[in-house]
Amino acid sequence: MKNPYIKIARPDHWIKQLFIIPGIVIAIILVKDVTINTNLILKIILGFLGTCFIASSNYVINEYLDAEFDKYHPTKKNRPMVTENMNKKFVFLEYAILAILGLICAWFVSLPFFIVDVTLLLMGIIYNVKPIRTKDIAFLDALSESVNNALRLLLGWFIITNEYLPPLSIIGGYWMFGAFLMSMKRFAEYRMINDKKQAVLYRKSFAKYTEVSLLIASVFYALLSIFLCGTFLIKYRIELLICIPFLCALFCYYLYISFKSDSAVQKPEKLYKEKKLLIFLALFIILFIALLFIDIPALNKLLDVTLIKL
Repeated sequence: MKNPYIKIARPDHWIKQLFIIPGIVIAIILVKDVTINTNLILKIILGFLGTCFIASSNYVINEYLDAEFDKYHPTKKNRPMVTENMNKKFVFLEYAILAILGLICAWFVSLPFFIVDVTLLLMGIIYNVKPIRTKDIAFLDALSESVNNALRLLLGWFIITNEYLPPLSIIGGYWMFGAFLMSMKRFAEYRMINDKKQAVLYRKSFAKYTEVSLLIASVFYALLSIFLCGTFLIKYRIELLICIPFLCALFCYYLYISFKSDSAVQKPEKLYKEKKLLIFLALFIILFIALLFIDIPALNKLLDVTLIKL
């Protein structure tokens, strides 16, 4: 990827749009009367492609506005916007073209999908552009960036149906899951830089952060995510509650790899290198799918509000 204008759009980060898939799966499970046909497949393709374009437009504006700060980061200082004399007009033109292409694709999926993709585009502005620029505000940076996680869930849902809204519990759980990932990313970056003054030059929010505060925030988001996801699972399919201990283990393993030197947690698109994590995730997905079809009537007793007499 030698062309700097392609590089700043980060097509290698398009893999993150896989976070749309759970929204598709949950909608299929809950809506039930979904017909798999050519039209649906086309909507899925357009949905993914449109969201990739929107994400890339956000990356372009991110790279442009972060160039003055990225020069203080050990690895991001090698980004094209820092090292090369890129034409400002071409960068803004690239941003506009990607945004327009993304919105055109989204329009042909559905109106709710289009509205959510517009929101995703706006979140890129809120996160990166002054005077708001939530990226510079401690804790709000992780929360505002991770909203994109919840938006991707909604995008997957609205590919399948326009008639219903997804349960708020799973939207909140997915958002907090993203907040956990973002806080862990900040934690891994903070540890790698290992210099408070240097870290603040790179990211202003680090002035308010410490390793301890980032860890505490991450645990808080993880607990909220598991609680909300558990609420959703109990309400819609009690058998899936068996997944919760394994989900907790996934959170713990992710926390573990964040302590590694130059951890992949800093660059989630590089997590494919964490083979054990991928194996664990694959087993979790298999368990989840199996429990969709396996009925365990005894678990319904957990929903019984009657007290047991001694």
